[in-house]
Amino acid sequence: MTFDQVALLTIIAITLILFVLDKWRYDIVALLSLFACGVLNIIPPQYLFSGFGHPATITLAFVLVLSYGLTKSGAIEGLLKLIEPVAKYPTIHITVLLFLAAFLSMFMNNVGALALLMPIAIQSTLKANRSPATVLMPLSFGSILGGLVTLIGTPPNIIISSYNQKVTGQPFYMFDFAPVGGAVAIAGILFMLTIGWRLVRVRKSSTGESLFEIESYLFEVKVNEKSKIIDLQVRELDRLCEMSGVNLVSVLHKKQYVPVSQRLYNIQHNNLLMLEGSQEDIDKFVSKYNLSLLGAESAREEIFHSEHTKVMEIVVSPNSRLLGRTVGQIRFKYLLGINLLAVSRQGRSYRSRLRQLTFRSGDVLLIHGEHELVDTAIQKLNCFPLAKRSLDFGKRKKNLLSLAIFCAAVAFASFGMIPIPISFGLAMLAMVLLNIIPIREFYDAINWPVVFLIGAMLPIGQALESTGITALITSNILAFTGTQSLTLLLAFILIITMTLSDILNNAATAILMAPIAVNISEATGVSATPFLMAVAVGASCAFLTPIGHQNNALVMGPGGYQFGDYWRIGLPLEIIICAVAIPLIPIVWPY
Repeated sequence: MTFDQVALLTIIAITLILFVLDKWRYDIVALLSLFACGVLNIIPPQYLFSGFGHPATITLAFVLVLSYGLTKSGAIEGLLKLIEPVAKYPTIHITVLLFLAAFLSMFMNNVGALALLMPIAIQSTLKANRSPATVLMPLSFGSILGGLVTLIGTPPNIIISSYNQKVTGQPFYMFDFAPVGGAVAIAGILFMLTIGWRLVRVRKSSTGESLFEIESYLFEVKVNEKSKIIDLQVRELDRLCEMSGVNLVSVLHKKQYVPVSQRLYNIQHNNLLMLEGSQEDIDKFVSKYNLSLLGAESAREEIFHSEHTKVMEIVVSPNSRLLGRTVGQIRFKYLLGINLLAVSRQGRSYRSRLRQLTFRSGDVLLIHGEHELVDTAIQKLNCFPLAKRSLDFGKRKKNLLSLAIFCAAVAFASFGMIPIPISFGLAMLAMVLLNIIPIREFYDAINWPVVFLIGAMLPIGQALESTGITALITSNILAFTGTQSLTLLLAFILIITMTLSDILNNAATAILMAPIAVNISEATGVSATPFLMAVAVGASCAFLTPIGHQNNALVMGPGGYQFGDYWRIGLPLEIIICAVAIPLIPIVWPY
């Protein structure tokens, strides 16, 4: 083996390990790997950043913006009205949710589709006296399966299309994935409707059942005449509370609400303080600073039923600004003017001593504050609310317009009238110029970590070919499987890709496996298309773990799931997918 081959294999091995360990975000890991290849001259300087101008990267960014526009305008809100009326019938309820999730994911980012459906799925199941855990994992899987059907449904399809164009001169068009992807999606959804959802492990600690036990940690205290905290500013009192393991939620002055965002307000005699903490910590705090403990009922009434404030559960998204940062670093009260009351992770609640907790994707936060400040904080933090939000009239007027723009872009791309990046780019600009997407939110609509991941990994994927590593891997695969059975080779590629996707990002998996699929086709003298299609299916089918796909991580907290819960429904689902895809791919795309 040459120096370049050894060096590149070492870099890729380290990259895969860092992806799995998840200590650094995947885009940072990908950039480090790219620069390592540049420093060692494995990738020539003129090609180092070629991935950022690649059609796959550009198309993905455009799709993300269009998806945001559809959500922002409320173009698909009408579909959500189908859910609540059938919530009392479990089978019909989950059927509507799954097919709706799959349909939306065909045409928009599947993370966005899940975020749109998750609040109403949670609330509708709670109203029907069932646990949200019964629907959230199937809902995540349904949104992933829907992405298999179209070119824009999932990043691996866009990446595989570009590889197919490189090999055959023809990209995949909008619905070229539908014969195989559609069959796989239908088979998977039917399994989940009949057997799968019954295999989901339900715990009492899912959303709506655990976090609101916070009520037993809320207390109201009165500032006595000789209290040590009189004349202290709210910011000073807040610091004392933190040192005592107590959270200052709000202040009442003559029955008027004083938000903690008013940091310079001076505490006065007879002020009422709403505090959160354990009974022991509250007792010590009250005794130390000469306060009077009035009880808990009025505090709970003020927090949960106040006309001035609201309490909301939100889930940390894969693109949230909270990821990798601690509660103490965010400074919720000072920067956002809201309270963080509790955090739930995998069904376990954290209510006190939160400052050192590092946020992860899928964490559920219980926040409290003034209505406008809570809504602003959700947007700034890029989190998803777990409650429905009404649309204003101005947005409703543009929902049909945004839908028409999107449908026109899909039509032009589907019939090959305009190349897909140009068609979607024009649709994106139309939404911006018509103010469907406010210009200030334009760049916020793009999931930049995914864009940087693909932009950084594409040159590394090309380096696999240029250094001869893919040829080396191919020869070892052929030595192991033989060349007599193309179906066996196809199954091997599909299963290996699916296994990698359960622990890696699906886009990175597609980039690493596509060159190997192409080399196997060249070595056996057959078409590359069926092998590339196997990579597309395998890369998008990550059902065994919560780390394989962003949607799986998103439902983990709200559903109260644990890491090992996913394989219970995911393993039989992946077996069914293999049973459908392996014989079907060569029929639709002959060798």
